[in-house]
Amino acid sequence: MTVTVLAAVLVVAALVLPNTVVGLGPAKFTRIPGEAVIGAAVLLALPRRPRVVLAALSGVVLAAMTVLNLLDMGFNQYLGRPFNPVLDWSLLGDAQSYLEDSLGRTATLAATAGVIVLVLLLAVLLALATVRLGDRLARHGAAATRGTMIAGVAWITCSALGLQISGVPVASDRTTTALKVESQRVSDTLRDEAQFQKIAGEDRFGGTPGSQLVPDLRGKDMVFTFIESYGRSAIEDPIIAPGVDTTLDARTKALAKAGFHARSGWLTSATYGGSSWLGHSTTMSGLWVSNQQRYRTVMASDHLSLTEAFKKTGAFDTVGVMPGVQKGWPEQKWYGLDKVYNAFQLGYRGPKFSWSTMPDQYALQQYEERVHSKRPSDGKSRMSLLILTSSHQPWAPVPKMVGWDELGDGSGFKEMEAAGDRPADVIADTTKSREQYGKSIQYSVTALTEWLERHGTDDTVLVFLGDHQPIARVSGNHASRDVPVSIVAKDPKVLDRIADWHWTQGLRPAHDAPVWRMSSFRDRFLTAYGSVPHPEKG
Repeated sequence: MTVTVLAAVLVVAALVLPNTVVGLGPAKFTRIPGEAVIGAAVLLALPRRPRVVLAALSGVVLAAMTVLNLLDMGFNQYLGRPFNPVLDWSLLGDAQSYLEDSLGRTATLAATAGVIVLVLLLAVLLALATVRLGDRLARHGAAATRGTMIAGVAWITCSALGLQISGVPVASDRTTTALKVESQRVSDTLRDEAQFQKIAGEDRFGGTPGSQLVPDLRGKDMVFTFIESYGRSAIEDPIIAPGVDTTLDARTKALAKAGFHARSGWLTSATYGGSSWLGHSTTMSGLWVSNQQRYRTVMASDHLSLTEAFKKTGAFDTVGVMPGVQKGWPEQKWYGLDKVYNAFQLGYRGPKFSWSTMPDQYALQQYEERVHSKRPSDGKSRMSLLILTSSHQPWAPVPKMVGWDELGDGSGFKEMEAAGDRPADVIADTTKSREQYGKSIQYSVTALTEWLERHGTDDTVLVFLGDHQPIARVSGNHASRDVPVSIVAKDPKVLDRIADWHWTQGLRPAHDAPVWRMSSFRDRFLTAYGSVPHPEKG
């Protein structure tokens, strides 16, 4: 009897399991699942062999739906969206790599093995549970039939009257609804792929000759920089903002003293909590690159990237500094970068800071020594793309600024890394995660703006922005997807060109500063600096 009760509890819990942790509580599980009523009626009507086969198959399907619900929970919590069964399987490998960098290889292997065992065990247990419940229904046919009818009447009554417990409907069709949603999601994904290929083939500046691209920035030292997870929460969250805002205001004053001035606004990112490459490609392509399939489509296209536009002029050499890239990066071609320095080409001999391969200050100093301090041999100007990584989760340990002449090969960071917080301790503490996240943003902004203060010239134009908001545990379950964006320059003409954007003066955008979709930035930027549209259709 006890085993049968446990089997029933397991099946009902799986049938009513929600796909988000928000509002998760006992009321979510004290419901009448309509699928259980229908399933009982069907099993009662079948002979033994078909009943066993159907029950076992139903258990396996229910296990699969449970896994998808759990994946939805994780994706909603970390990326602000549900799991996509068509596109997101590849991200599980990235998640494993992230855990390895954060918790170590042994812990990650143990966790991975544990997850695999749990998934298989869930499938077996649910299959056995449904078979056992089917046998019990058949063994007590008359009583089971009456019970099924009573449960059916109760479900219909609760549904018709809209009865609820703590705001949760008593009558549940959670699994049926989830199946419909997953089916629709697959259908929408396949349809979106075809539609997006057409959209990516249309480009307002695709046919613009190089001579008519960014003429107002010729001769400039252009630097585009993404700061990992630099989101609106960093500037407006009551726990995070005080330190970050103080840093932004202090750095605005320091840059002004060095002759630099800034304008800042907001962009709504195409991603949230992770998948930074979607934010990068959305900004540079002018397309809404919100999933992995769209990303692959763009990378395989000849749609003009903002960085490629500078190369197309023939007046700029183009270079990328990517301390987060640790393997082949074929995207270099689409970005139009003549040269890319990855994590292994910057001479770093120090420790990793969790996921980040090196502190931002070191990466910036290497950029200065290897690239920025050297004029292109062909007399061209230079356009650089930098991706800074020190503010990547789990924000432990967070590096600290040191003297720029003390960086060396980075080996001096060993003591700093060893003395810092352990990733496992920060991951497990929401308040500490928020505090450490704020410190990481302060560090990255300080490193970048100090580099500019030290090495920027009259011709340097720095454009820097966040790629996405931090995960929901830090930014909140209902946070926007906005990220700050700033343009900094000494030449007043550079900022005069964007006067009609009505951005806030300084590095800290006002709460009511303009908010644009990230995909609009490329065309606005190209237009502001004199580019002439020549649409091209694929």
